[in-house]
Amino acid sequence: MTLSNLGTAYGTAKSGMGIASMAVTRPDLAFKAILPIIMAGILSIYGLILAVLICQNVKLDVTSHSVFFLQINAGLVCGLSNAIAGYAIGIVGEAGTKCYAINEKTFVGFLLILIFAEVLGLYGLIAGIIMSISS
Repeated sequence: MTLSNLGTAYGTAKSGMGIASMAVTRPDLAFKAILPIIMAGILSIYGLILAVLICQNVKLDVTSHSVFFLQINAGLVCGLSNAIAGYAIGIVGEAGTKCYAINEKTFVGFLLILIFAEVLGLYGLIAGIIMSISS
């Protein structure tokens, strides 16, 4: 969950810098450009979902270490993929909002790139769920 929050924080901060610089010249577009911050916030929710699922599967059986390693790896897979997705959202969010301020027709392309960056975190969540359920 910590790595997911790290990705969210980076994506929010980097996208926020782009929105702040864009809002100086084009304040009318600032509300539409807040989309990367919302998408970065979803990454924390992915980490929270997996953390709850893993906590429900915790058993105090010390005879087998395989369950422990599967749960740790599930958390790492989800957290690292969300951290990388947050990094991608931050980079795209900052550059995309600046381009959007220059030319409003770039919004659809900007949105598609953000969706593809967000899907990286979703894939990590799905892989983590599969690993935690198989334990």
